[in-house]
Amino acid sequence: MEMSFYVGAIGAFNCTEKLSVVSNNLANFNNTGFKPKTAVFSDLINYNLNDSPDAVTELQAGAGMRVARTYTTFDVSGATQTGSQLDYAILQPNAFFMVQDPETDEITYTRDGHFHRADMGGNFYLMTDGGKYVLDENQQPIVLGENEEETEPGLYTFTNPSRLLSVGNNEYVPSDEGAEAIAVEQPSLMKGALESSGTDMAEEFSRLIECQRAFSYALKMVQTSDEVTSTINSLRG
Repeated sequence: MEMSFYVGAIGAFNCTEKLSVVSNNLANFNNTGFKPKTAVFSDLINYNLNDSPDAVTELQAGAGMRVARTYTTFDVSGATQTGSQLDYAILQPNAFFMVQDPETDEITYTRDGHFHRADMGGNFYLMTDGGKYVLDENQQPIVLGENEEETEPGLYTFTNPSRLLSVGNNEYVPSDEGAEAIAVEQPSLMKGALESSGTDMAEEFSRLIECQRAFSYALKMVQTSDEVTSTINSLRG
C-alpha cells in the first residue's frame, strides 16, 4: 500500500508542475515572440516482472513518474504588421536578437523585436522595452542615425538552441558554460512587424484538460489506497 500512496502522491505533484507550464503558456498568448514550453515526463522506476532488469517484456511495472525537463522549440510564428520602423519580426527558426544590459553588461537573447529609440549619453540607441541595448552583427550596441530605415539588428543562433534557459522577460541564456552565439550570415527579418506568440490556444487547453484528469486520477489512487489500508487495519483489530 505504501507504493500506491507514493505513486498517487508523486503523480499529483508532477501534474501540478505540468499545469504550471501550461498556465504560463496561456498567460503569454499575447506576448510578442513568446515560445511555449513543453513538459516531458519520465518513469521513476520501471522494471520487468519475472525477468532480468534489462529485458524488454510485456510484463512491466512502474513506480510513478516525474517531470524530467521542459523544452522550448524556437520555430517561426506568424508576423503582425505594426508600421513602426523599429519593430522587427524574425522569419527564421532558432535565431535571436542579442541584447545587453547597460548596467551589468550581461548578454541575453530574445525573439521579441519590439524596440525603441533611447537617448543614452548624447547618442540615440536601439533598445528593448526592458532598457537593454540591441547589438549588431559585431556585438556592438546599435547607434541610430537620422535614417532609421537603414538600421539592421544582427541575429544569432546556437548549435543546440534547445539548451537555452529562460531568464524571464522573454529572454534566454545558454545553459552550457562556454556556449558561443553564432552570427547568422543572412538574417531574415521583417521590418515594421512583430512575431506573434507561439502559443496554440487549442493545444494548450487540450493539455490542460489532460492534466486535470490525470491529477484527479492520481488523487483517486491516494484515496483508494487510504480506504484499503483503513479496511485492513480494522480487520486486524
